[in-house]
Amino acid sequence: MGRSPRNRKTPPSISGTSDPVLAYAEATRDGAIVAGPLVRKACERHIADLAEGAGRGLVWRPDRALHAIEFFPDVLRLPDVEKDAVSGEDVIRFEDAEPFNLSRWEQFVVGSLFGWYWTDGARRFRVGYVEVGKGNGKTPIAAGIGLYMQNADGQAKAECYAAAAIKDQAKIQYRDAVNMVRASEDLQEIIEQHGEKEVYNLVNRKTGSFYKPISAEKRGLDGKRVHYAGIDEVHEHTNALVCDKMRAGTKGRRNALIFEITNSGFDRTSVCYQHHEYSERVLSGQVPLADSDSWFAYVCSLDEGEDPMKDEACWPKANPNLGVSIHTRYLRDQVSEARGMPSKESIVRRLNFCQWVDAENPWIDGDLWRACEQDFDIAELNGRRGLGGLDLSGTRDLTAHALAFPNDDGTVDAFVEFWTPEETLAERAKEDRVPYDVWVKAGHVRATPGRAVDYSFVAHRFGELKQEFDLEAVAFDSYRIKYFESDLAEAAVELKLVPHSQGYFKASDKEAREKAKAAGTEAPPDLWMPHSIELLEGLVMKGLLRVKLNPCLRWNSASAVLKPDPKNNRIFDKRASKGRIDGIVALAMAVGLALNKPAAEKPKEYQLLFV
Repeated sequence: MGRSPRNRKTPPSISGTSDPVLAYAEATRDGAIVAGPLVRKACERHIADLAEGAGRGLVWRPDRALHAIEFFPDVLRLPDVEKDAVSGEDVIRFEDAEPFNLSRWEQFVVGSLFGWYWTDGARRFRVGYVEVGKGNGKTPIAAGIGLYMQNADGQAKAECYAAAAIKDQAKIQYRDAVNMVRASEDLQEIIEQHGEKEVYNLVNRKTGSFYKPISAEKRGLDGKRVHYAGIDEVHEHTNALVCDKMRAGTKGRRNALIFEITNSGFDRTSVCYQHHEYSERVLSGQVPLADSDSWFAYVCSLDEGEDPMKDEACWPKANPNLGVSIHTRYLRDQVSEARGMPSKESIVRRLNFCQWVDAENPWIDGDLWRACEQDFDIAELNGRRGLGGLDLSGTRDLTAHALAFPNDDGTVDAFVEFWTPEETLAERAKEDRVPYDVWVKAGHVRATPGRAVDYSFVAHRFGELKQEFDLEAVAFDSYRIKYFESDLAEAAVELKLVPHSQGYFKASDKEAREKAKAAGTEAPPDLWMPHSIELLEGLVMKGLLRVKLNPCLRWNSASAVLKPDPKNNRIFDKRASKGRIDGIVALAMAVGLALNKPAAEKPKEYQLLFV
């Protein structure tokens, strides 16, 4: 990651026009170049702007596009990087450095960024967002653009940065820039390298322009007057701080550029997904031109229905540098490993084939889950037999309760309600990177006073639910249940509570069984999480679940990760999950209770596990 591609060869010449940006756009539009739907839209946007952009003040300058494109092979050199057989460390061979010949897609990106202007002479694009498969050379492009803007953009005292959330991440892109300087005689003549053991600043002697790495650590992003910021691996950023700070630093700069490069991610609440989604809307014409004209997007993706695990023909759509800096054999190896190790499949789809997944090791496919969501009024379920699930929180988590309503045709209707402490709302919204305040205002989450959820509010809510529905019983996790039982008693709410094991094995509630036996009543059912998860999965995968749309629940679903034991019994792994999963845990318990069958009706293999 972050290393300059080796053995990059000069791309074939594009005939028919001296404008490589237009040539790429037309070849992609016509199908001569294999590209995904969003790249095709980027090319169509370019062609449409050439025809209609003048009417809103756009000017295409192919001379400026070529100036930037030709800077790469004319000035920049890519040193060869090899691993030392003994030490395992990188050995950089500057003497064998080759010209940085841009591939066709790279020419399109670089030419677009530097070829479009407004009639007043200002450059059009202020942000460039590039999402492409791992190994396609995006980091060297960012470093090369940084060197261009520092040394060939006609800007004195230009502040150029390789920016990231942490210092080590920023250094990856910056090392490429330093190595290009060391390999280029032209740049050696004009650039001073500051630093002894490690170069920390590249300074142009004539213009005073510099290029350095910065990070969010120790308030390192404040007070900058940014001409260029290359922001690498945006999908790894935990918040929008770096992107927002760098963008704010460009406000006084006429031709500044924020260049964001990334792989696809899994966190749909992240700044990366926000910029991915915005790019998709820009390319699809869903954002007014007045708002989108300054945003450039090149987003690799597959067409609907394409599966890279089954069809190699779609691979170039996510890997435009296939055959240049990344090779078919490597991708075949990745796919083979993913087939043999299901836990790796989501990583391969995300990093190598530009498919957004819902977790690093996801519980359920996001499309399947979203197909179950409906925005219905829970009053439709009034009077219906319902079974509940309750997951209580401490001070930081969400408290969630779910109600599941089984139907005779095998389908299940359900909804989940959330509770969160009001006093720490803003703090936890920042920590969890979700808009709790917005969800509370919209009624998707309920806030209780204080720093921890006040269970008395939850107890009173169950009193209301008993009035509205035929609430038969509620499955619960034993954590803090005694406190909740006290609040139920104080609120005079009678609620049948059924223990639900959270672990790999069913743990019988001996005390409850003994009480039931002595009273001559029915013993509590055998509930355990692996079986409840299987039941919930079955409903989702078969399209038999209708769950009320709730963005907090969707976030929980996307965050959920499973942890198997040696017998492949699976439970939810809260520690490995990237966000809160309390709502999904509550829903699984509710479904497990609603679809539970007496032990005698269970398959024989389950009987053995319960022994």
